[in-house]
Amino acid sequence: MPLGAFKAALMGTAGVSTGGYGYTMGGLEAGGRVDTIDKFAFASDANATDVGDITAARSGSSGTNSSSHGYICGGSDGSYVNIIEKFSFSAGGDSSDVGDLTEATGYVAGHQSSSHGYRSNGYAAVRVNVIDKWSYASDGNATDVGDLTVARFGAVGASSSASGYTAGGQSATGNTDIIDKFSLSSDGNSTDVGDLTFVLSYHAAGAQSSASGYNAGGSRGGGDYDIIEKWSFSSDGDATDVGDLYEGKSESCGQSSDNHGYCSGGFGRVADDYTDGIDKYAFASDGNASDVGNLAAARMQLGSCSDK
Repeated sequence: MPLGAFKAALMGTAGVSTGGYGYTMGGLEAGGRVDTIDKFAFASDANATDVGDITAARSGSSGTNSSSHGYICGGSDGSYVNIIEKFSFSAGGDSSDVGDLTEATGYVAGHQSSSHGYRSNGYAAVRVNVIDKWSYASDGNATDVGDLTVARFGAVGASSSASGYTAGGQSATGNTDIIDKFSLSSDGNSTDVGDLTFVLSYHAAGAQSSASGYNAGGSRGGGDYDIIEKWSFSSDGDATDVGDLYEGKSESCGQSSDNHGYCSGGFGRVADDYTDGIDKYAFASDGNASDVGNLAAARMQLGSCSDK
C-alpha cells in the first residue's frame, strides 16, 4: 500500500472514505474462471466497473499494491501458476506479466511494504510455508525470504508499516487460528504473535488500518461466517470480534481505504451462491458492515488491492 496508508495524519472523518479505489482481479463465476479487473471508488458508495483484464482467467490469486500499480500473483487457470503481473492505477487497462513467484501455488496471501510485494502460504501439491518477496522498482522474479510457522493455504494477509501478517488458513491438521508476523525491513521467518477469535479458513478477507489488521468472514465445516475481527499492530496479541458483515461469506477479498475496510464478492450464506456484494466497515469505531455496492459480476476466489 502507499506510504500514506501508514500515516495517521491521512485519516479523515469516521463516516467518509477518502479518495482512491478498491480493485478486484480474476475469480470464479458460476460459468468458470474470469480475467476481469474491476474497481470501485472509496469516496462514494457505488458499484464497481470493469476496467481491464489480467493476462488469463484465474482464481485463487492474491493481490498487493505499490503507490502506482496493482499486482496479482499465483492462483490457478486449471493448473497452479507462479505468475506475477501488474497494472497501472493511473493509466488503467490490462495487466502485464512482470515476473514469477518461487513456486506455482494458489490460495495465497498478499502483503506489501513501500518498496516490495510479498506473498505467503499457498497450496499446490502440498500446503506451503514460503514467504516470497519481489521489488516494485524493477520488474523481476520473487525470492524466498523466509517461512511461516505453519504451512497452510487460504490465510488472509495484512500489512503494517513494519510487518506483514498471515492469519488463519488451513494446515495439514485442519483449520488454524494462528496470526504470524514477519519483518518487512529484514528478511527472515515469521513468529506466532496471537490467535484469531474463531478458527476459519477458505479465504476470509484481510484489510488494514494504520493501527490494526482485520479478518472478515471465512468458512469452517461448510458454514460461511460474518465475523469481523481485528488485532493490534502496536502490540502482539489475539484478535477481538468487533462486528459482523452484511452477510456471512467466504472466499471473498479485502480492500482498505484510509478509514474503512471492505469485503468484496465471495460465496454468500444468504443466497448459498456466488455474491457480488461489497461490504464496508469503519476503522475508527467497531461495528457492523453495510452493503455499499456490487462488483461487475458475482464471483469468489478473487485477488484484490487498493489504490489510495
